[in-house]
Amino acid sequence: MKKPMRNVAVVAGAATAAFALAVSPASAVASTVWTVTPSPANFAATNSGNVVLSVNGIAMTCTKSNASGTMQSANGNPATVGSISAIAFGASSAPCTSVLGNVTTVATTPWTVVAQDYTASTGVTKGYVGNVDAKVTVGACVFRVTGKASGTYTNSTGALAVNSLAGELTVVSSTNCGSAVPVGSKPTFKGTYLVKVAGTTTIPKIVGSNP
Repeated sequence: MKKPMRNVAVVAGAATAAFALAVSPASAVASTVWTVTPSPANFAATNSGNVVLSVNGIAMTCTKSNASGTMQSANGNPATVGSISAIAFGASSAPCTSVLGNVTTVATTPWTVVAQDYTASTGVTKGYVGNVDAKVTVGACVFRVTGKASGTYTNSTGALAVNSLAGELTVVSSTNCGSAVPVGSKPTFKGTYLVKVAGTTTIPKIVGSNP
């Protein structure tokens, strides 16, 4: 995956908020009113640490990644609080790599940032990045991944931590990949992005409440 490769797999969010939770902690209360501050707003996100897409034990690692989009307040549970309009992995000087060679990913956007649960004591929103759709190229192997990726967004740090659960992402097409990446494979995606209001140092906040 190299820039500009728009990708698979995060956040929300995540970018701004890319999130999802399969199971909510007992202390958390389902929220129906989502207040995003500021709203509406453009956001930019840069990775903190490596971003990794894994397929059948093959890790595809990027040391550079970024995303951008918009976010806004919303009602409902789940609720769409953001839209990822672009996500890129790698750079000309630092391409994404794997044992099969360098990796390029091109995403079909927008992806959605969906909020499902908010814990006031920690300021953490759980949810997922939806509408994930990306074409991944590794040498002659080309495959397409679709689905969603679970994650969390933390107000204090602006960290959108995407960590997809098994089965959330699926390889829906595969060419010249053989048994390495067959159709039906279930990739996982993991990466953390630090989110800011575009062009500023302001960290967006997401708060859920029941009226």
